[in-house]
Amino acid sequence: MKKILAALLLAAAAPAFAETVVIVNPANPATRMFSEQAAQFFLGKSAMFTPIDQAEGSHIRNDFYQKIADKDAAQVKAIWSKLVFTGKATAPKEMKSNADVKKAVAADPKAIGYIDKSAVDDTVKVILTLP
Repeated sequence: MKKILAALLLAAAAPAFAETVVIVNPANPATRMFSEQAAQFFLGKSAMFTPIDQAEGSHIRNDFYQKIADKDAAQVKAIWSKLVFTGKATAPKEMKSNADVKKAVAADPKAIGYIDKSAVDDTVKVILTLP
């Protein structure tokens, strides 16, 4: 019984230990980025890159915004609602999975996204690793 409980606890904690990486198209000249810079693109403060977001309510999305901008899902949604309403920006496209984000970034040299580090392959380039 103790072994089963320990395995369940370990499995439940696994997502907390996963590393998230910010990715761009391999043709993009960027080679590295700081969290503060990534936050500018994902919070609509810069249009240099086209942000690709994970699904609303997903663990990776909530964790990502907490790490790069110290914001929760409601705060991020409020920021984008205001930008969209005032016509200052278009909200990021939302993808359902790491694979979908990776595919979208690989297809667009201006795209920037974030995925679990374990999903990285040679179709994208990592420019930031978040713990």
